[in-house]
Amino acid sequence: MTVSFFAAALSTWRAAHVAVPEMHADAVSLDAVVKLSIKAVPGARTADTLGAEREGTGVVFGDKGLILTIGYLLLEAGSVLVVAGDGRVFPASIVGYDHATGFGVLRAGIGCRPLEVGSSGSVRELATVLVAAHGGAGGTSRACVVSRRRFTGWWEYMIDGGLFTAPPRFEHSGAALLDADGKLVGIGSLWVSDALEAGAAFPGNMFVPIDLLTPLMDDILATGKSRGPARPWVGLYSEEIQGHVVVTRVLPESPAAKAGLKRGDIILGVGGEAIGRQSEFYTRLWGCGEAGSTVTLHVLQDKLVRKLSVRTADRMEYLRPWRI
Repeated sequence: MTVSFFAAALSTWRAAHVAVPEMHADAVSLDAVVKLSIKAVPGARTADTLGAEREGTGVVFGDKGLILTIGYLLLEAGSVLVVAGDGRVFPASIVGYDHATGFGVLRAGIGCRPLEVGSSGSVRELATVLVAAHGGAGGTSRACVVSRRRFTGWWEYMIDGGLFTAPPRFEHSGAALLDADGKLVGIGSLWVSDALEAGAAFPGNMFVPIDLLTPLMDDILATGKSRGPARPWVGLYSEEIQGHVVVTRVLPESPAAKAGLKRGDIILGVGGEAIGRQSEFYTRLWGCGEAGSTVTLHVLQDKLVRKLSVRTADRMEYLRPWRI
């Protein structure tokens, strides 16, 4: 279903300002929503974009007392502290991280009642939900799910079924998204300007749906990541502009940098197949084999079309060593 601008705006106002009788999440105990304080390892490659010190929200979930958050908070983490709602502080260890979905899982002996995991597939557009961050990040507020769709990110990231909510929360990293029954259905990832694809700005947040985590949990607990070969990664940021995939940044010492790609290049094709959308770029790239394989990019660079061979890599091997 495509939600109209008027329906989304009205439902967003209603969610934020009008009591909803069927909304039971307001009464759920949120002791399981905790603050995370992370320090990156010295020389972390992600420090320039994510910071050397980071804060966000974590959610105690499931029957093992694990903590779920958005994984970018944990990249190249040297130490992680969990701050409970009553001020107690616990050291945490990283259990695992999944680059494809963006989920990160921690373990800490916090000893509180976990949130029950629900199904993101049952959340409908225009439903009222509860966004729960730690107290220092604004606590809880109600929001409206204005769309459910594929999300493509500029950092070689794409998921299906992203949950887009409004009004926006600026302290969103790792926040819990709870359905009307108080069950966990998503984890906060981003502030976006186009929560509703309506041809006009409609700011909100994107939450990673919890259903993407279920098939990964056994692997994450056993090995710290999903099984199988790692996705090929080239190390560039891109943006889709008027039907073209434009390179906005090339990470230093990445496969893309070594192959000669530059900011402003336009990626015209992957492996001999033309592309015009960011989603096509990722689909073709990830379909070229596992990390370490070589992919051919056709690139418009300095007014010339060039054919560049890029030896892909595992993104996790590019980052500074960290412990799981």
